[in-house]
Amino acid sequence: MRWKATVLTLFPEMYPGPLGLSLAGKALAEGAWELETIDIRDFAQDKHRSVDDTPAGGGPGMVMRADIGAAAIDAARKNAPAGTATIYLSPRGTPLTQAGVEMLAHGPGVILLCGRFEGIDQRVLDAREIEEVSIGDYVLSGGDLAAHVVMDACVRLLPGVVGNAGTHDEESFASGLLEYPHYTRPREFEGHIIPEVLLSGDHEKIAQWRREQAEALTRTRRPDLWEKWNRR
Repeated sequence: MRWKATVLTLFPEMYPGPLGLSLAGKALAEGAWELETIDIRDFAQDKHRSVDDTPAGGGPGMVMRADIGAAAIDAARKNAPAGTATIYLSPRGTPLTQAGVEMLAHGPGVILLCGRFEGIDQRVLDAREIEEVSIGDYVLSGGDLAAHVVMDACVRLLPGVVGNAGTHDEESFASGLLEYPHYTRPREFEGHIIPEVLLSGDHEKIAQWRREQAEALTRTRRPDLWEKWNRR
């Protein structure tokens, strides 16, 4: 069964976007994964295809309606494989991590609800038991770019998408540490030389150097990860 991503959006023309290029695009064309977009406006109930209304209690902006959102979610779930997670992309959601991405990639797929305006009526999130996920501590114009991030992170983990599966083993966050620096030819660039150990051919020393670099980078740049690493 192919891994399937279903995106509920007001802008279906944004897809596949960058996911139609490079390895993800090739895998999509070859049927290694499936992408379905559902236009939320198709579930509107008036001739203007309105999906939002003024916020209860007053305030700026508009809020996506619960009834329209629920109808779109129900339609998506009918065509999704059993066990598919439904996620609302939101800055107040649980932070997306590599561990979370791996769980999604190992499942049958994901339904991604992309909000706009001030967000979506809380009642649909509660009634449909939708998980909220954030890709970072900042605010975007809507959930579509976040949906691309989630899908890209998942698709690259699918079997056969990345040529060398061992590539994943040493990436940042895979081991709990940030990844070590990489170098390639030329040997010298503007006075900067590739570290000699990487040219030594001694694989044991190279592995040790890479581990030390990963630890040093993590300790300096992400003390939160370093602390978590030391508690293992």
